[in-house]
Amino acid sequence: MNKSDLISMLATRENLTDAQAARIVKSIFDGFKDALVKGDRIEIRGLGSFAMRDYETYTGRNPKTGDKLEIKPKRLPYFKVGKELKGKINGLSS
Repeated sequence: MNKSDLISMLATRENLTDAQAARIVKSIFDGFKDALVKGDRIEIRGLGSFAMRDYETYTGRNPKTGDKLEIKPKRLPYFKVGKELKGKINGLSS
């Protein structure tokens, strides 16, 4: 499923126009982005949680040339699947 599929599904289920559904989805995604940029954690019960992880500087390699290079510290979003979704995927719950 991609963003346009989500918008179409929301419009159909809730009897909205595609434009209305698109504004709702954009608003939710913008809220997620803003929260992660601030360093907040997002938890959606039954699905999972998003958080930011900090990565230190490390030495990497250019796969093309094999040269060593220093990878700068970075922050990346991380998703941890929830227990309920994990169970559903593995057929452990209804």
